[in-house]
Amino acid sequence: MGMSNTNMGSSSRASVASALLFCFCTLLLGVHGGSRTLYIVYLGDVKHGHPNDVVASHHDILTTVLGSKEDSLASMVYNYKHGFSGFAAMLTEDHAKQLADSPEVISIAPSRSCKATTTRSWDFLGLDYQMPSELLRKSKHGEDIIIGIVDSGIWPESRSFNDQGYGPVPSRWKGECVVGQGWNHSTCNRKIIGARFYSAGLDDEVLKSDYMSPRGSGSHGTHTASTAAGSVVEAASFHGLAAGAARGGAPRSRIAVYKSLWGGGTGTDAGVLAAIDDAIHDGVDLLSLSLAHPNENSFGALHAVRKGITVVYAAGNDGPRPQTVANTAPWAITVAASKIDRSFPTVITLGNKQQIVGQSLYYQGKNSSRSSFTHLLNGRSCATKLLNVLNGTDLEGLTLYCSTPVSIGARSPLEVFQTALQVMKMGKGSGLIFATFTIDVMEMTSNCQGIPCVLVDFDTGKQIAKYEAEDSSPMVKIEPARSITGKDILAPKVASFSSRGPSTDYAHFLKPDIAAPGAGILAATRDSYEIMSGTSMATPHVAGIVALLKALHPNWSPAALKSAIVTTASVTDEYNMPILAEGLPRKIGDPFDYGGGIVDPNKAADPGLVYDISPSDYSYFFNCAIKKSVACNATSVPGYLLNLPSISVPDLRYMVTIPRTVTNVGEVDAVYHVAVQSPLGVKMDVEPSTLVFNATNKVHKFQVKLSPLWKRQGDYTFGSLTWYNDKRTVRIPIATRITIYDFFADVA
Repeated sequence: MGMSNTNMGSSSRASVASALLFCFCTLLLGVHGGSRTLYIVYLGDVKHGHPNDVVASHHDILTTVLGSKEDSLASMVYNYKHGFSGFAAMLTEDHAKQLADSPEVISIAPSRSCKATTTRSWDFLGLDYQMPSELLRKSKHGEDIIIGIVDSGIWPESRSFNDQGYGPVPSRWKGECVVGQGWNHSTCNRKIIGARFYSAGLDDEVLKSDYMSPRGSGSHGTHTASTAAGSVVEAASFHGLAAGAARGGAPRSRIAVYKSLWGGGTGTDAGVLAAIDDAIHDGVDLLSLSLAHPNENSFGALHAVRKGITVVYAAGNDGPRPQTVANTAPWAITVAASKIDRSFPTVITLGNKQQIVGQSLYYQGKNSSRSSFTHLLNGRSCATKLLNVLNGTDLEGLTLYCSTPVSIGARSPLEVFQTALQVMKMGKGSGLIFATFTIDVMEMTSNCQGIPCVLVDFDTGKQIAKYEAEDSSPMVKIEPARSITGKDILAPKVASFSSRGPSTDYAHFLKPDIAAPGAGILAATRDSYEIMSGTSMATPHVAGIVALLKALHPNWSPAALKSAIVTTASVTDEYNMPILAEGLPRKIGDPFDYGGGIVDPNKAADPGLVYDISPSDYSYFFNCAIKKSVACNATSVPGYLLNLPSISVPDLRYMVTIPRTVTNVGEVDAVYHVAVQSPLGVKMDVEPSTLVFNATNKVHKFQVKLSPLWKRQGDYTFGSLTWYNDKRTVRIPIATRITIYDFFADVA
């Protein structure tokens, strides 16, 4: 049940092992000799008035297969009875097949296991609490918006969850404060207003390393919750680095905890669905899930959206490889990770007095001696062969320099670094200089436990290697890192680890939707503050922004909120240069890297126009294109017909006409004109080219016609459609691929 991680921590080797948290699709095998597996049975909308009646109906269905009410009770793990109807139960394959034939059952599938996927970032986004923007002032910092955090629990004693100055819990709240190990009724307060946990179906080995309560032994859930809605904490830092005031994007919002991940971040999608079902009942305004849900057709998220709850998911951390984006359901907001304008320069002094600057989170403890020169050992490539040779070697007094292999199929820089660090620690080495193509995983340098570790690029690495080769007794000294921020740092950029589109499941939906800060984020972890990276960190940034927008526009639907965020995002930096995407090589970013662009919360507060969607439209697509109902032809409802704030046509062979509808949410009287950037090889026409809004005409429809200019098997190309006037621009990204065959050689 092991999976790679979606966040990169800074406190221990365990946090490094939790780096880049991501959810794989490993089947959760049941007990009882492996003959039973945890299955999720989906029954659709709730058809009974009282939850007890819903549960009784579940047992009636299961009893018909298992033969007795007692067996049904013993097999049942979760009942979904609030936002939607269904259950999770331990079943044999034969039982599952029998249930699939039941007329009440819409779908049945094995549960799959999941693992979990600040001081400067909010200032970088224009939300400085000391000089509040209009969005912060008018939204009252997200006051009384309830954010549901589906994650690994929380450390309630953190200063980020202090409830001083908060009023009573909102009267609409119907949730609970479930007691457990290290958690009683008084642990909840006016900041953390509710807490639940979901442990059923998990092995005892996973559970015993954690608290059997909403309290989380790990740092992930605490970090994400404080990023979204943490109270203001002055003078927070990671051992003096990244110092400043730590706070969430919506610091006056309330937090509801739904602990679905355990130990190192292991959970089940059955538990996540139970959390979503309870959150619908409890009355949350939005859900933040820093994990990559294995069920792409997440009906739990769909039912939440139908109840007016915005669902924000992580895109995953398998970048920069294409076609790795997760959570691609159109009703959710899928968040990529970007970098902010903060750097941690670390000075490396060679024996010839040449100084080179790398990046690290290296700090010296209070009782540490000052930095001194050590002998430099050039290991060249940190390949497995070299590390095997050095393994067990006495490296005391030596600083190792080596570089990550760049050959096709080579291990990731994170994996290579961890192995090199282990060799250094076992050999009692004095330091590690690691040359790599990305510093987006810089948090791993904080886990060196007293050994100075620093990342450099390949050019800098060659200078170090050249000095080592020419000097008979090469020496090196590494100074502690320092923090710098501001315009001198090239930002924003899409982080290398952030998963990229297109979606392999639903290519008609352009994913990810948006990018937000997710690299080098300082936030709460237990009683301290640490720096982590991952789309797990980007997700609560968007959740905090949604909370502010929800407070400002309480009647906006989840689709309208998503539209506001996507259509006002930026694809250029403050110098009007295009946003870059880290990878091999670094390139100009495109919608498969960042969706609409880098989130701009202040512009999202006043988008002018929104692309709204009725929940019934989502349901129709779910029924016809995902669920494959026999009542309709799935080919008749391509995803690009949904009124999304983006367009993706993965199989453009002939001219297609795509309808869109925009609703005016700005000044009553307004005129918008269209600006078109056609994808390469595609002719794009928009009719009409001007939209006139007034008191009686608040909604306008238009058509986008896309035609291939040549007949050839092609790759994706990108464009955009922008409605503009002298006050606003409303931009949606467009991705098209010209095809002439049903098979594709180039897909990304």
